[in-house]
Amino acid sequence: MLPSQAPSPLMPMPFTYTGVPKLSGHCAFNFSAADSILRTTATDCWSSLAPYLANVVCCPQFDASLVVLLGQASGQSQRLGLNVTHARHCLSDVEQILESQGASEKLLEICSVDPSNLTESSCPVIDVNEIERSLNTSALLAACEKINPTIECCNLVCQNAISAAAEVLAFRHKNVSAALALPEKSTLISDCKSILLRWLASKFDPSSSNRIIRVLSSCDINKSCPLVFPDIKNISKECGEVTSTQTSCCNAMNSYLSRLQQQSFVTNLQALNCATLLGKKLREANIASSIFDLCHVNLKDFSIQESGCLLPSLPTDLTYDQTSGIGFICDLNDNVAAPWYSNYSGASSTCNKTAALPELPTATSSQPGKGVYIKDMVYASLFASSMVIHLLI
Repeated sequence: MLPSQAPSPLMPMPFTYTGVPKLSGHCAFNFSAADSILRTTATDCWSSLAPYLANVVCCPQFDASLVVLLGQASGQSQRLGLNVTHARHCLSDVEQILESQGASEKLLEICSVDPSNLTESSCPVIDVNEIERSLNTSALLAACEKINPTIECCNLVCQNAISAAAEVLAFRHKNVSAALALPEKSTLISDCKSILLRWLASKFDPSSSNRIIRVLSSCDINKSCPLVFPDIKNISKECGEVTSTQTSCCNAMNSYLSRLQQQSFVTNLQALNCATLLGKKLREANIASSIFDLCHVNLKDFSIQESGCLLPSLPTDLTYDQTSGIGFICDLNDNVAAPWYSNYSGASSTCNKTAALPELPTATSSQPGKGVYIKDMVYASLFASSMVIHLLI
Protein backbone atom coordinates (compact mmCIF):
# COMPACT_ATOMS: atom_id res chain seq x y z
CA MET A 1 0.00 0.00 0.00
CA LEU A 2 3.01 2.28 -0.31
CA PRO A 3 2.51 5.08 -2.86
CA SER A 4 5.19 5.50 -5.52
CA GLN A 5 6.19 8.84 -4.01
CA ALA A 6 5.85 9.79 -0.37
CA PRO A 7 5.77 13.40 0.81
CA SER A 8 8.31 14.79 3.27
CA PRO A 9 8.65 13.26 6.77
CA LEU A 10 6.71 14.76 9.61
CA MET A 11 8.46 17.45 11.56
CA PRO A 12 9.38 16.62 15.18
CA MET A 13 7.02 19.23 16.64
CA PRO A 14 4.51 16.73 18.13
CA PHE A 15 7.01 15.92 20.88
CA THR A 16 7.95 19.39 21.89
CA TYR A 17 5.62 21.56 23.89
CA THR A 18 3.20 23.28 21.54
CA GLY A 19 2.16 25.69 24.25
CA VAL A 20 1.66 25.96 27.98
CA PRO A 21 -1.12 23.57 29.05
CA LYS A 22 -4.07 25.30 30.68
CA LEU A 23 -4.17 23.67 34.11
CA SER A 24 -7.09 24.05 36.47
CA GLY A 25 -5.08 24.85 39.58
CA HIS A 26 -7.36 22.48 41.51
CA CYS A 27 -5.45 19.21 41.15
CA ALA A 28 -2.96 17.96 43.75
CA PHE A 29 -1.07 15.66 41.38
CA ASN A 30 2.70 16.10 41.34
CA PHE A 31 3.14 16.44 37.60
CA SER A 32 6.82 17.37 37.94
CA ALA A 33 7.68 14.10 39.68
CA ALA A 34 5.88 12.15 36.94
CA ASP A 35 7.25 14.21 34.05
CA SER A 36 9.16 11.31 32.49
CA ILE A 37 6.11 9.03 32.62
CA LEU A 38 3.87 11.67 31.09
CA ARG A 39 6.33 12.19 28.25
CA THR A 40 6.35 8.46 27.62
CA THR A 41 2.56 8.47 27.61
CA ALA A 42 2.41 11.34 25.13
CA THR A 43 4.81 9.50 22.84
CA ASP A 44 2.94 6.19 23.15
CA CYS A 45 -0.34 7.99 22.38
CA TRP A 46 0.92 10.16 19.54
CA SER A 47 -2.03 11.71 17.77
CA SER A 48 -2.03 9.69 14.54
CA LEU A 49 -0.86 6.36 15.95
CA ALA A 50 -3.00 6.20 19.10
CA PRO A 51 -6.02 4.45 17.53
CA TYR A 52 -3.82 1.73 16.03
CA LEU A 53 -1.70 1.12 19.12
CA ALA A 54 -4.45 1.72 21.66
CA ASN A 55 -4.86 -1.79 22.97
CA VAL A 56 -1.23 -2.77 23.27
CA VAL A 57 0.79 0.41 23.86
CA CYS A 58 -1.12 3.68 24.29
CA CYS A 59 -3.95 2.82 26.68
CA PRO A 60 -1.90 0.53 28.98
CA GLN A 61 0.62 3.35 29.42
CA PHE A 62 -2.07 6.00 29.85
CA ASP A 63 -3.80 3.87 32.50
CA ALA A 64 -0.47 3.29 34.25
CA SER A 65 0.29 7.02 34.34
CA LEU A 66 -3.05 7.73 36.03
CA VAL A 67 -2.43 5.01 38.62
CA VAL A 68 1.02 6.41 39.35
CA LEU A 69 -0.29 9.96 39.71
CA LEU A 70 -3.04 8.82 42.06
CA GLY A 71 -0.68 6.68 44.12
CA GLN A 72 1.92 9.40 44.47
CA ALA A 73 -0.74 11.96 45.47
CA SER A 74 -1.92 9.71 48.33
CA GLY A 75 1.27 10.55 50.21
CA GLN A 76 -0.35 13.88 51.06
CA SER A 77 -4.05 13.00 51.18
CA GLN A 78 -3.72 9.45 52.59
CA ARG A 79 -6.58 8.48 50.30
CA LEU A 80 -6.37 6.43 47.10
CA GLY A 81 -9.27 7.98 45.24
CA LEU A 82 -10.59 11.43 44.36
CA ASN A 83 -14.04 12.87 44.68
CA VAL A 84 -15.85 13.56 41.42
CA THR A 85 -15.01 17.27 41.31
CA HIS A 86 -11.29 16.75 41.87
CA ALA A 87 -11.27 13.81 39.47
CA ARG A 88 -12.71 16.02 36.75
CA HIS A 89 -10.08 18.71 37.33
CA CYS A 90 -7.17 16.26 37.48
CA LEU A 91 -8.18 14.32 34.40
CA SER A 92 -8.55 17.57 32.47
CA ASP A 93 -5.08 18.64 33.60
CA VAL A 94 -3.53 15.32 32.54
CA GLU A 95 -5.27 15.60 29.19
CA GLN A 96 -3.98 19.14 28.69
CA ILE A 97 -0.40 18.14 29.48
CA LEU A 98 -0.44 15.12 27.17
CA GLU A 99 -2.02 17.00 24.28
CA SER A 100 0.58 19.76 24.62
CA GLN A 101 3.21 17.07 24.00
CA GLY A 102 1.55 15.58 20.94
CA ALA A 103 -0.87 13.02 22.32
CA SER A 104 -4.21 12.45 20.61
CA GLU A 105 -6.97 14.93 21.36
CA LYS A 106 -9.32 11.92 21.45
CA LEU A 107 -7.27 10.05 24.05
CA LEU A 108 -10.06 9.81 26.61
CA GLU A 109 -12.40 8.41 23.99
CA ILE A 110 -9.82 6.01 22.55
CA CYS A 111 -8.98 4.59 25.98
CA SER A 112 -12.52 4.84 27.43
CA VAL A 113 -11.37 6.96 30.37
CA ASP A 114 -13.53 9.45 32.27
CA PRO A 115 -13.35 11.08 35.72
CA SER A 116 -14.91 8.02 37.37
CA ASN A 117 -11.66 6.16 36.67
CA LEU A 118 -9.95 8.40 39.23
CA THR A 119 -12.60 8.17 41.94
CA GLU A 120 -12.86 5.96 44.98
CA SER A 121 -14.79 3.16 43.20
CA SER A 122 -16.77 0.60 45.20
CA CYS A 123 -13.87 -0.76 47.26
CA PRO A 124 -14.75 -0.19 50.94
CA VAL A 125 -11.14 0.57 51.92
CA ILE A 126 -9.34 3.46 50.25
CA ASP A 127 -7.51 4.96 53.22
CA VAL A 128 -3.77 4.27 53.15
CA ASN A 129 -3.51 3.70 56.89
CA GLU A 130 -6.45 1.28 56.93
CA ILE A 131 -4.98 -0.69 54.04
CA GLU A 132 -1.69 -1.02 55.85
CA ARG A 133 -3.46 -2.15 59.03
CA SER A 134 -5.50 -4.71 57.10
CA LEU A 135 -2.83 -6.38 55.00
CA ASN A 136 0.57 -8.00 55.15
CA THR A 137 1.97 -5.18 53.08
CA SER A 138 5.56 -6.41 53.36
CA ALA A 139 4.61 -9.64 51.56
CA LEU A 140 2.70 -7.71 48.90
CA LEU A 141 5.62 -5.40 48.25
CA ALA A 142 8.05 -8.31 48.09
CA ALA A 143 5.84 -10.13 45.57
CA CYS A 144 5.65 -7.17 43.20
CA GLU A 145 8.83 -5.19 43.73
CA LYS A 146 11.05 -7.39 41.54
CA ILE A 147 8.37 -8.46 39.08
CA ASN A 148 9.85 -10.41 36.17
CA PRO A 149 8.11 -9.49 32.91
CA THR A 150 9.11 -12.74 31.19
CA ILE A 151 7.63 -15.10 33.78
CA GLU A 152 4.99 -13.14 35.75
CA CYS A 153 2.20 -13.97 33.32
CA CYS A 154 2.76 -17.68 33.99
CA ASN A 155 3.82 -17.83 37.64
CA LEU A 156 1.43 -15.07 38.80
CA VAL A 157 3.48 -14.12 41.87
CA CYS A 158 2.47 -10.46 41.98
CA GLN A 159 -1.00 -11.06 40.51
CA ASN A 160 -1.89 -13.71 43.10
CA ALA A 161 -0.66 -11.48 45.92
CA ILE A 162 -2.82 -8.60 44.65
CA SER A 163 -5.88 -10.85 44.23
CA ALA A 164 -5.57 -12.23 47.77
CA ALA A 165 -5.13 -8.74 49.22
CA ALA A 166 -8.07 -7.42 47.20
CA GLU A 167 -10.37 -10.08 48.67
CA VAL A 168 -9.31 -9.08 52.17
CA LEU A 169 -10.17 -5.44 51.46
CA ALA A 170 -13.40 -6.25 49.62
CA PHE A 171 -14.83 -8.25 52.49
CA ARG A 172 -13.31 -6.29 55.35
CA HIS A 173 -16.70 -4.77 56.12
CA LYS A 174 -18.82 -7.94 56.09
CA ASN A 175 -22.05 -6.06 56.68
CA VAL A 176 -21.56 -4.44 53.27
CA SER A 177 -20.37 -7.44 51.26
CA ALA A 178 -22.21 -10.43 52.73
CA ALA A 179 -25.45 -9.83 50.85
CA LEU A 180 -23.86 -9.11 47.48
CA ALA A 181 -24.51 -11.34 44.47
CA LEU A 182 -21.55 -12.96 42.70
CA PRO A 183 -21.26 -10.36 39.89
CA GLU A 184 -21.28 -7.55 42.44
CA LYS A 185 -18.63 -9.31 44.50
CA SER A 186 -16.46 -9.68 41.40
CA THR A 187 -16.80 -5.95 40.70
CA LEU A 188 -15.94 -5.19 44.32
CA ILE A 189 -12.79 -7.31 44.18
CA SER A 190 -11.81 -5.77 40.84
CA ASP A 191 -12.20 -2.27 42.27
CA CYS A 192 -10.07 -3.23 45.27
CA LYS A 193 -7.36 -4.49 42.90
CA SER A 194 -7.35 -1.03 41.33
CA ILE A 195 -6.99 0.57 44.75
CA LEU A 196 -4.09 -1.77 45.55
CA LEU A 197 -2.30 -0.81 42.34
CA ARG A 198 -2.54 2.82 43.43
CA TRP A 199 -1.20 1.85 46.84
CA LEU A 200 1.72 0.00 45.24
CA ALA A 201 2.40 3.08 43.13
CA SER A 202 2.72 5.12 46.31
CA LYS A 203 5.47 2.85 47.64
CA PHE A 204 7.88 3.01 44.72
CA ASP A 205 9.32 5.77 42.62
CA PRO A 206 7.15 6.70 39.61
CA SER A 207 9.31 4.84 37.09
CA SER A 208 9.32 1.59 39.09
CA SER A 209 5.59 1.85 39.72
CA ASN A 210 4.93 2.41 36.03
CA ARG A 211 7.00 -0.66 35.17
CA ILE A 212 5.09 -2.92 37.60
CA ILE A 213 1.71 -1.80 36.30
CA ARG A 214 2.74 -2.20 32.65
CA VAL A 215 3.94 -5.77 33.27
CA LEU A 216 0.63 -6.67 34.92
CA SER A 217 -1.35 -5.11 32.10
CA SER A 218 0.66 -7.03 29.51
CA CYS A 219 -0.44 -10.29 31.14
CA ASP A 220 -4.08 -9.32 30.60
CA ILE A 221 -3.49 -7.94 27.12
CA ASN A 222 -1.89 -11.13 25.84
CA LYS A 223 -4.75 -13.34 27.00
CA SER A 224 -7.14 -11.96 24.40
CA CYS A 225 -7.58 -10.93 20.78
CA PRO A 226 -8.49 -7.25 20.34
CA LEU A 227 -9.74 -7.61 16.76
CA VAL A 228 -13.40 -7.46 15.72
CA PHE A 229 -14.16 -10.31 13.30
CA PRO A 230 -16.45 -9.51 10.34
CA ASP A 231 -18.93 -12.10 9.06
CA ILE A 232 -17.18 -15.13 7.55
CA LYS A 233 -19.96 -16.06 5.13
CA ASN A 234 -17.85 -15.36 2.03
CA ILE A 235 -15.02 -17.58 3.28
CA SER A 236 -17.56 -20.25 4.13
CA LYS A 237 -19.01 -20.02 0.65
CA GLU A 238 -15.68 -20.16 -1.20
CA CYS A 239 -13.88 -22.65 1.05
CA GLY A 240 -16.69 -24.93 2.13
CA GLU A 241 -18.05 -26.03 -1.25
CA VAL A 242 -16.82 -29.16 -3.01
CA THR A 243 -16.67 -27.23 -6.28
CA SER A 244 -14.58 -24.41 -4.83
CA THR A 245 -11.04 -23.92 -6.08
CA GLN A 246 -7.99 -23.20 -3.99
CA THR A 247 -7.63 -19.85 -5.74
CA SER A 248 -11.16 -18.66 -4.94
CA CYS A 249 -10.89 -19.91 -1.37
CA CYS A 250 -7.58 -18.14 -0.72
CA ASN A 251 -8.79 -14.99 -2.42
CA ALA A 252 -11.72 -14.93 0.00
CA MET A 253 -9.36 -15.63 2.93
CA ASN A 254 -6.96 -12.88 1.90
CA SER A 255 -9.80 -10.42 1.40
CA TYR A 256 -11.06 -11.21 4.89
CA LEU A 257 -7.60 -10.81 6.44
CA SER A 258 -7.15 -7.47 4.70
CA ARG A 259 -10.15 -6.18 6.68
CA LEU A 260 -8.59 -7.37 9.94
CA GLN A 261 -5.32 -5.70 8.98
CA GLN A 262 -6.93 -2.28 8.99
CA GLN A 263 -7.81 -2.42 12.69
CA SER A 264 -4.74 -2.34 14.92
CA PHE A 265 -1.28 -3.58 15.67
CA VAL A 266 -1.28 -6.69 17.87
CA THR A 267 1.34 -8.54 19.88
CA ASN A 268 2.69 -11.91 18.84
CA LEU A 269 0.65 -13.67 21.54
CA GLN A 270 -2.48 -11.72 20.64
CA ALA A 271 -1.99 -12.90 17.08
CA LEU A 272 -1.99 -16.49 18.33
CA ASN A 273 -5.28 -15.86 20.08
CA CYS A 274 -6.73 -14.17 17.00
CA ALA A 275 -5.73 -17.12 14.83
CA THR A 276 -7.34 -19.48 17.32
CA LEU A 277 -10.60 -17.53 17.40
CA LEU A 278 -10.82 -17.26 13.64
CA GLY A 279 -10.00 -20.94 13.26
CA LYS A 280 -12.78 -21.78 15.69
CA LYS A 281 -15.26 -19.69 13.71
CA LEU A 282 -14.24 -21.43 10.50
CA ARG A 283 -14.52 -24.88 12.06
CA GLU A 284 -18.00 -24.00 13.33
CA ALA A 285 -18.84 -23.07 9.72
CA ASN A 286 -17.95 -26.66 8.78
CA ILE A 287 -14.63 -25.85 7.18
CA ALA A 288 -12.79 -28.94 8.33
CA SER A 289 -9.43 -28.60 6.59
CA SER A 290 -6.88 -26.01 7.61
CA ILE A 291 -7.25 -23.21 5.11
CA PHE A 292 -4.53 -21.43 7.09
CA ASP A 293 -2.09 -24.00 5.68
CA LEU A 294 -3.77 -23.99 2.30
CA CYS A 295 -3.55 -20.21 1.98
CA HIS A 296 -0.23 -19.78 3.83
CA VAL A 297 -1.66 -17.62 6.63
CA ASN A 298 0.95 -16.35 9.09
CA LEU A 299 0.60 -14.77 12.50
CA LYS A 300 1.64 -11.37 11.16
CA ASP A 301 -1.39 -11.46 8.85
CA PHE A 302 -3.53 -10.52 11.87
CA SER A 303 -1.74 -7.20 12.43
CA ILE A 304 -1.63 -3.97 10.46
CA GLN A 305 0.21 -4.76 7.27
CA GLU A 306 1.97 -1.54 6.37
CA SER A 307 5.03 -3.29 7.76
CA GLY A 308 3.74 -6.75 8.59
CA CYS A 309 4.56 -5.90 12.18
CA LEU A 310 3.75 -7.88 15.30
CA LEU A 311 4.70 -6.18 18.55
CA PRO A 312 6.58 -8.12 21.24
CA SER A 313 4.51 -9.61 24.04
CA LEU A 314 6.48 -7.71 26.67
CA PRO A 315 5.50 -4.11 27.48
CA THR A 316 6.81 -1.79 24.79
CA ASP A 317 6.92 1.96 24.22
CA LEU A 318 7.34 4.18 21.22
CA THR A 319 10.45 6.32 21.04
CA TYR A 320 11.09 9.75 19.61
CA ASP A 321 14.07 11.87 18.78
CA GLN A 322 14.45 14.83 16.48
CA THR A 323 16.66 12.93 14.04
CA SER A 324 14.79 9.63 13.74
CA GLY A 325 11.23 10.69 14.52
CA ILE A 326 8.78 8.10 15.86
CA GLY A 327 9.95 4.52 16.29
CA PHE A 328 8.93 1.22 17.77
CA ILE A 329 10.26 -2.31 17.74
CA CYS A 330 8.63 -5.07 15.71
CA ASP A 331 9.21 -8.74 16.44
CA LEU A 332 11.03 -10.22 13.46
CA ASN A 333 10.22 -13.76 14.56
CA ASP A 334 6.71 -13.28 13.19
CA ASN A 335 6.90 -15.31 9.99
CA VAL A 336 5.20 -18.14 11.86
CA ALA A 337 2.39 -20.19 10.36
CA ALA A 338 -0.94 -19.47 12.04
CA PRO A 339 -1.94 -22.64 13.92
CA TRP A 340 -5.20 -24.29 12.91
CA TYR A 341 -7.83 -24.41 15.65
CA SER A 342 -7.78 -28.21 16.11
CA ASN A 343 -4.03 -28.15 16.79
CA TYR A 344 -3.79 -25.24 19.15
CA SER A 345 -5.76 -24.06 22.16
CA GLY A 346 -4.66 -20.46 22.52
CA ALA A 347 -1.78 -18.36 23.78
CA SER A 348 -2.45 -19.35 27.39
CA SER A 349 -0.90 -22.72 26.48
CA THR A 350 2.47 -21.01 26.23
CA CYS A 351 2.74 -21.45 30.00
CA ASN A 352 2.65 -25.23 29.50
CA LYS A 353 6.23 -26.05 28.64
CA THR A 354 5.30 -29.57 27.50
CA ALA A 355 2.61 -28.42 25.04
CA ALA A 356 3.23 -29.00 21.36
CA LEU A 357 3.25 -25.46 20.02
CA PRO A 358 4.30 -23.78 16.81
CA GLU A 359 7.56 -21.87 16.89
CA LEU A 360 6.33 -19.05 19.08
CA PRO A 361 7.52 -15.49 18.70
CA THR A 362 9.83 -14.79 21.61
CA ALA A 363 10.52 -11.73 23.72
CA THR A 364 14.21 -11.71 22.85
CA SER A 365 13.56 -11.49 19.12
CA SER A 366 12.25 -7.97 19.60
CA GLN A 367 15.47 -6.60 21.05
CA PRO A 368 17.53 -4.05 19.07
CA GLY A 369 19.42 -5.81 16.31
CA LYS A 370 16.93 -8.69 16.22
CA GLY A 371 13.83 -6.80 15.30
CA VAL A 372 12.59 -4.11 13.00
CA TYR A 373 12.75 -0.51 14.15
CA ILE A 374 9.93 1.42 12.54
CA LYS A 375 10.67 5.09 12.20
CA ASP A 376 10.17 8.32 10.27
CA MET A 377 6.42 8.60 9.89
CA VAL A 378 5.38 10.28 6.64
CA TYR A 379 2.04 10.87 5.00
CA ALA A 380 0.48 8.12 2.84
CA SER A 381 -2.89 6.42 2.46
CA LEU A 382 -3.36 3.71 5.08
CA PHE A 383 -4.17 5.53 8.32
CA ALA A 384 -6.48 8.42 8.99
CA SER A 385 -3.33 10.50 9.27
CA SER A 386 -2.06 8.87 6.05
CA MET A 387 1.20 7.42 7.21
CA VAL A 388 3.98 5.43 5.60
CA ILE A 389 6.35 3.49 7.83
CA HIS A 390 9.94 3.10 6.71
CA LEU A 391 11.78 0.04 8.00
CA LEU A 392 15.33 -0.01 9.25
CA ILE A 393 16.86 -3.36 10.19
